[in-house]
This record gives sequence, C-alpha cells and structure tokens, in this order.
Amino acid sequence: MDHTADKNHAEGVQHPVAIYLWIWLLLFVVSSFSYMVDYFHLHGALRWTLILIFMIVKAGFIVMIFMHMAWERLALKLAILVPPLALLVLIGLMAIEGDYTFLTRLASFVR
Repeated sequence: MDHTADKNHAEGVQHPVAIYLWIWLLLFVVSSFSYMVDYFHLHGALRWTLILIFMIVKAGFIVMIFMHMAWERLALKLAILVPPLALLVLIGLMAIEGDYTFLTRLASFVR
C-alpha cells in the first residue's frame, strides 16, 4: 500500500497560484466585454445573446477553477451537472408547449 498517496489525498492537492491569477484575469476581461455591450448601446437579441454568453463563460470559469470542478472525477461532474441540464431541457419543452397552447387558444377565440 502506498502511504504517500494516502497522505496527499488526506491533505488535499495544492494548485499553482498562477492558474487562479490567469482565471481572475480572464474573468476581468470577460466582464469588461460584458460592460462593452452596454457601452456600445447594443439592443435586441444580440444584446441578450452576448450578455448570456458572457455570463455562462464567467460561471464556467468560476465553477471549473475556483470551485475545483476541473479536478473532480467524471462521475461527480455528471452528478452535479446533469440534473440542472435536465431541468433546463424540461423548462424549454414546457415553454414550447405553453406557446403552442397560447397560439391555439388565440386562433380559436379570435374567429
């Protein structure tokens, strides 16, 4: 039995500080892009698409590096990420069905 592996596992793994500094810099850059969307007065779908993309990128960096998800096993990643993704799919399906129901009612009541 390898006792050094057990000792490292019990104490945890130290990651280089440079990784955290680079991610912090990337978060700063992506946040500045997010502010530039307002600075250039973008409107409509382009504005909201860019805001959502920047938000997801920042959240991904934070979860993967600062919450140490990048170094976890695949089973734990899937256990954490699959349920919210399934909820998003179900919410999307409900939104599609709600639109269909609303448009069907409009078509039948407007006559």
